[in-house]
Amino acid sequence: MSDVGVRRSSVLLFSLGQSEAIEVFKYLGPKEVQKLSLAMAGLNNLSHEEVEKVVSQFQEECAARANFGATDEYLRNVLVEALGPDKAANLLDKILQGNDHSGIESLKWMDPSSAADLIRNEHPQIIATIMVHLDPDLSSAILAYFPERVRNEVLIRTATLEGVQPQALRELNDVLTQLLSGADRVKKSAAGGVGMTAEILNFLGSNVEASALSYIREYDPELAQRIQDKMFVFENILEIDDRSIQTILREVQSNSLVVALKGTSQELKDKIFRNMSSRAAEMLRDDLESKGPVKLSEVEAEQKEILKIVRKLADEGQIVIASKGGDEGLVE
Repeated sequence: MSDVGVRRSSVLLFSLGQSEAIEVFKYLGPKEVQKLSLAMAGLNNLSHEEVEKVVSQFQEECAARANFGATDEYLRNVLVEALGPDKAANLLDKILQGNDHSGIESLKWMDPSSAADLIRNEHPQIIATIMVHLDPDLSSAILAYFPERVRNEVLIRTATLEGVQPQALRELNDVLTQLLSGADRVKKSAAGGVGMTAEILNFLGSNVEASALSYIREYDPELAQRIQDKMFVFENILEIDDRSIQTILREVQSNSLVVALKGTSQELKDKIFRNMSSRAAEMLRDDLESKGPVKLSEVEAEQKEILKIVRKLADEGQIVIASKGGDEGLVE
């Protein structure tokens, strides 16, 4: 969701009132709740005109969609066409099975440090099974709290995990459920594999990433190469076509872009400049020149945020990117 969309949603929730907003929040995921909560907290000097405009737009959009009954079959066809059968299947599992408050799902509501403390004494195979059921950025944040040896063992098992038997997943969920006081329903099984491991590594810092790949390479050189071929790092933006670059730039804040471009190749900077208006490119050059030294951790953090936008746009079908191995398609 764009910044404009987040603000509109926060204004709408604010105008609904406390009890109605609470009911809406029950149907949202952890990240959506966090984004909207922060936006609502920052609604200063909200005018009646803006509230009326947002409510009016909402009513118009509802009226425009009133004649569409999104049956399961309709939704399935749309998602398969847009995302492909594999991604559509995973997404449909989450949508059509209703709200999932299983023990594993409950980890999404915990901060990474607490989640790591909860599972740090489990076998690496168990931890890997849990990781593939979480978003890659959350998995990487949790793994950052593990010792290097354990983290690398988990990544190897994630890369070689092809699927989870429902019964094994149900037993694992039962343990987590007792700890988290969640429900005991498990109706989905997620596959791990090279793509998931590459996604997790994309969100880890460069030092951790290098250490993990080195460890995996000692275990299985071919596996390490397959993972590396699937990884999409900031410099790979060079491989994205100009139209997609322009789409990405519309979603990125200028101050974030300035920090993210620090230390990148001149070739990448030139590609970004080419896809901006002459005035915007000139302002960006000036900002880069005037910006003082920036910590590597800050640069990597901003690059990761931009990569999140790239992956989101790819998943939505708005852009198409190629893997480092040369296979064109959506980010897995």
